[in-house]
Amino acid sequence: MTGRSPDLHPEAETILARVDLPPTASLSVDGAREALRELLVTEEPPNDDLRVRNLSIPGPGGDPEVPIAIRTYTPPGDAARPVFVYFHGGGWVRGDLDTHDGLCRLLAEAADCVVVSVDYRRAPEHRFPAAVHDAYAATAWAADHAAIVGGDPDRVAVGGDSAGGNLAAAVTLLARERGGPELAHQVLLYPVTDYAFDTASYDENAAGYLLSRASMRWYWERYLGDDIDGANPYASPLRATDLSGVPSATVITAGYDPLRDEGAEYADRLREAGVSVTHENYPGMVHVFASFPDLDRAADARQVIADGLATAFDQG
Repeated sequence: MTGRSPDLHPEAETILARVDLPPTASLSVDGAREALRELLVTEEPPNDDLRVRNLSIPGPGGDPEVPIAIRTYTPPGDAARPVFVYFHGGGWVRGDLDTHDGLCRLLAEAADCVVVSVDYRRAPEHRFPAAVHDAYAATAWAADHAAIVGGDPDRVAVGGDSAGGNLAAAVTLLARERGGPELAHQVLLYPVTDYAFDTASYDENAAGYLLSRASMRWYWERYLGDDIDGANPYASPLRATDLSGVPSATVITAGYDPLRDEGAEYADRLREAGVSVTHENYPGMVHVFASFPDLDRAADARQVIADGLATAFDQG
């Protein structure tokens, strides 16, 4: 595509050349899901020493009739590791344990922690707030049963990319309101934080940089029951009137991403509320860049995440 900024990082150009996906807004839900799986799911055996388990845990409220599938990644060794509960991106509509398997492996290795990847219910079959309830239930389970997967129940963090970052932020708000579980940190990787499309980054990056404004509208339309839901802080964390009392945060944003400004604003709001925040913006990069194992900017972002987790866990 022509007309892209000359300031785009060469590694972002590499990503755009690799990712050949049809416009999300032109696809059916099933088509969008399959397109992402075809891009990200590989049959190649992983090149790591992680112990991986697929488990089924009770759903919200401990309901066994609404089970949640999780996948855990535990580094080798007998020592109890910190636990990082991870929610995949995909606009609440697509993405699953397999599409984000590679990223979860990279994060488990970089941060030397147990990653618990959560297969929350997706829209439109299950609209807001189903995914939030699943994310919270999985986090509470991880805090209560960390030892099962070699984890330390006193050191638990949450995180996610894009829509998964949205869920992670929502979980911290819900945990604060419900009095637990106690969370050490939140990792928000180019997060969705507001049901709005009018920021400068939406205007600047409306099309041509992987994630588009049209795609985000498509996702939101399938996630929310109605526009009123979009004002709910558990859907739009940026609209929470009070962000105090939530865990410290690492926020990663990308310059050529429609979500850049809402992620940056959320980091600012957290700071204003007295929350310790590390916000790293990667000016020349695009959405999902941190998932690529062979790119320097991606490795740098993952190290920022690992450092943020390590600092928070050491203080716990």
